[in-house]
Amino acid sequence: MDLSFSKEDEAFRQEVRAFIAEAYTPEMRAKHARSKHGYMDKASHVQWQKSLAKKGWLAPNWPKEYGGPGFSASQKYIFDVEMGAAGVPHTVPFGPTMVAPVIMKFGTPEQKAKYLPDILETNVLWCQGYSEPGSGSDLASLQTKAENKGDHYLVNGSKIWTSVAQWADWIFCLVRTSKEGKPQEGISFLLIDMKTPGVKVEPLVLLDGTPAPHQEVNQVFFTDVKVPIGNRIGEENKGWTYAKYLLEFERGNPYSAGLYRALNKVRKRAKETIVDGHAVADEPSFQARVADLEAQITAMEFTELRIFSALSTGGNVGPESSLLKCRGTELQQEVSQLAVEVLGSYAIPFVEDGMIETNEPSIGPENAFTTAPYYFSLRKASIYAGSNEVQRNIMAKAVLGL
Repeated sequence: MDLSFSKEDEAFRQEVRAFIAEAYTPEMRAKHARSKHGYMDKASHVQWQKSLAKKGWLAPNWPKEYGGPGFSASQKYIFDVEMGAAGVPHTVPFGPTMVAPVIMKFGTPEQKAKYLPDILETNVLWCQGYSEPGSGSDLASLQTKAENKGDHYLVNGSKIWTSVAQWADWIFCLVRTSKEGKPQEGISFLLIDMKTPGVKVEPLVLLDGTPAPHQEVNQVFFTDVKVPIGNRIGEENKGWTYAKYLLEFERGNPYSAGLYRALNKVRKRAKETIVDGHAVADEPSFQARVADLEAQITAMEFTELRIFSALSTGGNVGPESSLLKCRGTELQQEVSQLAVEVLGSYAIPFVEDGMIETNEPSIGPENAFTTAPYYFSLRKASIYAGSNEVQRNIMAKAVLGL
């Protein structure tokens, strides 16, 4: 395996770094550093994404025919690594990464023309309406009902754990349009304008303690919401097929660059944290933990390189995306746990709203107050996008053939 990069690749790496240095402003860095769950405020996220869009880099996986940058496999890898290493705000994925590929593959020409340009320019933000109370990893049991009234659907029900729904202009939803046959056979895929009468968003405050309006997740209620028939993607009752296609993109993300950065941050904190007269970084037990995690992250990196090579031939990640989701989220949790252990008592102070700037001095290392909340926030990582237990079942069946 030849892992060397060409001169053109290295020039592209420098271009990415120069872009980050200019677009990721000091103000944005300060806000991001104070976030307990990785999100900033809406205006800052839109500013960041519009900078990417202006450069043509908002949707690195999009085909050129839809406005994608046409990255080579090595450029895509370099782009992901540099973004992860710099710790930039993640792109809100529900538009460009999730619903857009579904629209490209299954949408009508009219739907592509209507939705894709606004997604690519961040003129609209999307959220995802999949999980419901009682229907999470067992998504086929969803009960949000959509009655076909001829020219529109009448939608009633609710969706839960809906990330950034308070920001969203649109939501893509799985809805129940039939109770005949298997549960998977009666589901349809609808695009719903969040400004439609009958749509209501209620915040859910999680263990990270971030209060409204900066919360990450919400519950969305639909009461007699009228959705035009033309907002359905593909055929009625075929939504399960489109949902499975989308989930490959939701789960098939690279983790290693961000994990390396998080581990290096733990190393730095360990050098600064003094216990019984010596730095935590000098303790053999800490050094052994770091070495073990670094080996696991390196294995993750090489697995990503192997799996993502499929994209260079025009394929999608496939069921192997479940492997990335499992290992990536588990390693995120392990690194965040080590970060809390390193800080010790400095991880205890609780700041209700880290997004509000204050003149109060920090207790312990700078922004140490985000460490424990971020650890708590990441407890959900092994549950969302399909729990890791479900992902292991997928791997056993679709990858190992068991």
